[in-house]
Amino acid sequence: MTLTQWLLFFLVVQVLHGLGTWKLYQKAGRQAWEAFVPVYNAVVLMKIINRPWWWTVLLFVPIVNLIMFPVVWVETARSFGRNSGLDTLLAVVTLGFYIYYINYALDVHHIKDRSLHPKSAAGDWVSSILFAIVAATIVHTYFIQPFTIPTSSLEKTLLVGDFLFVSKMHYGARLPMTTVAAPMVHDTIPVAKVKSYLPYPQLPYMRLPGFQKIKQNDIVVFNWPVDTMLDMYHTDKYYYKPIDKKTNYVKRCVGLPGDSLSIKDGYVYINGKKNVLPDRSKIQFSYDIQFKGISTNEQAYDLLNRYDITDGMGLDPETQKLFVFAASDEAVSRLKNHPNVESITVRKDSLGEANSQIFPKDPGYSWNNDFFGPLYIPKAGATINLTPEVLPLYKRAITEYEGHELSVNGNQISIDGKVATTFTFTKDYYWMMGDNRHNSQDSRYWGFVPFDHVVGKPVFIWMSWANGKPRWERFFTTVGGSGKPVSYLIPAVIVGFLLFGWSTYRKKRKKA
Repeated sequence: MTLTQWLLFFLVVQVLHGLGTWKLYQKAGRQAWEAFVPVYNAVVLMKIINRPWWWTVLLFVPIVNLIMFPVVWVETARSFGRNSGLDTLLAVVTLGFYIYYINYALDVHHIKDRSLHPKSAAGDWVSSILFAIVAATIVHTYFIQPFTIPTSSLEKTLLVGDFLFVSKMHYGARLPMTTVAAPMVHDTIPVAKVKSYLPYPQLPYMRLPGFQKIKQNDIVVFNWPVDTMLDMYHTDKYYYKPIDKKTNYVKRCVGLPGDSLSIKDGYVYINGKKNVLPDRSKIQFSYDIQFKGISTNEQAYDLLNRYDITDGMGLDPETQKLFVFAASDEAVSRLKNHPNVESITVRKDSLGEANSQIFPKDPGYSWNNDFFGPLYIPKAGATINLTPEVLPLYKRAITEYEGHELSVNGNQISIDGKVATTFTFTKDYYWMMGDNRHNSQDSRYWGFVPFDHVVGKPVFIWMSWANGKPRWERFFTTVGGSGKPVSYLIPAVIVGFLLFGWSTYRKKRKKA
């Protein structure tokens, strides 16, 4: 839905609200017209139902309002003496239209100073759960979101089994675009294995101001642009997902809007200069390792583990070679000197050796994992010349991300029915890659990431597990920074005990 359509929908809702409540406003000592004034009518209603004014804000927060509207319907009914379980049920299942019945068909009186305390333990429990969900949803959506690392594409910096806190505030929290969804779950409801949302209606893309722009080599969480997956592990190419419900990915941003990017022999070059990663990160490639004096997988794995090489496929008993998914230059240079290692050969593609899976997946480009580009990364406001040769690089950005219709007739390119020789971008785009260069699904396979797909910035590892065991040294460590990560687990535990003690003391003092 466009902003105009949302405005019309909002005005219709205000009229419906006014028609269904104006008599109740009068019985509460207010004026009938107050029931029809947008936003102000909600502030007045909060006074009528004896609830704080800031509840009005929650009514306009996507996802949170799905919880708040039923609460307000029930509270409105109870403010006019309709307290039974049946009244509560009718208020919810009729989507608030039960208020019309109270407004027009019943002779009710406003209870000005009614008690707001639940009349049963069950009611108290439900009330606590609802507002815990509201608070958690607000934090999850606009401040901090928990995230788990499922793959080894950023191995050495982020490990499989790391549990992160991702800041939504650094780059600006994106308002939910999907307006009808279950709170605090992504695209699928656990256990039930069904969609957690309705794809329509959709809010236009909006983002709150952030205090930082994406910088080169930042680790970024974003929605996978080409996602058509039923869930994280099951693909269905016909499965449509809204932007904010696409699978969450985490990669390193190596290319910024306006940059020219190339990959030479597996290393990234930006504007002609080799990209230098932070000292905590390590570029990794795949290798064939020839052993001597080693005949079992266990012996080979034990040797590799001692050199911090943990990704292996298995030992071939005939060739005595082990295919290793990922190893850093540093680990390989140390391993070469081991007496049980005959040779180590890196697995890299050759210059000009085309890979049909590599972006832009066009026969005119003989690019691969290790030799790629040069490629211009679009920037908002930048104009490019459009030719049939250049078009494969930017076709998806023009059609899917910028929202234009594109057609080609011979050498003639048309956009929205008009012949075009140039195109001006309205969005910023980024190039995301994993440090594990031969074992990472990244921009080399699906291209640019628009800024409206960006979720946030990982800032903190609060827990880490491997093989069913905790990695204590990674608990409460920062994602950024230089030098060896330092665990703040003990200070965090001390602060937690202090807060718990203070809370317990206050409760006892208040009770006394």
